[in-house]
Amino acid sequence: MINTIITLFFIMNLVGLYLMKIDKKKAKARQFRIRESTLWLVAFLFGAVGMTIGMKTFRHKTKHSQFKYGLPILSIIEIVLFLYAIV
Repeated sequence: MINTIITLFFIMNLVGLYLMKIDKKKAKARQFRIRESTLWLVAFLFGAVGMTIGMKTFRHKTKHSQFKYGLPILSIIEIVLFLYAIV
């Protein structure tokens, strides 16, 4: 059970990181973008840590207050829940 939780947490954060990378690439190319509601859905499904890392790494969505402050706060909450689940 713990291995499943760890694996899912890791996968969702990779998905979040990847989505931020893809959305940044699409923004630069002026292409159709990933909806913010989709980004938030992945964040709420335990992908916030990866999205926060992606936001800082790719310098994407850093001017949007909801992402700038919301993702790090959600990341902390998800890390606490993750640690609680595996301990």
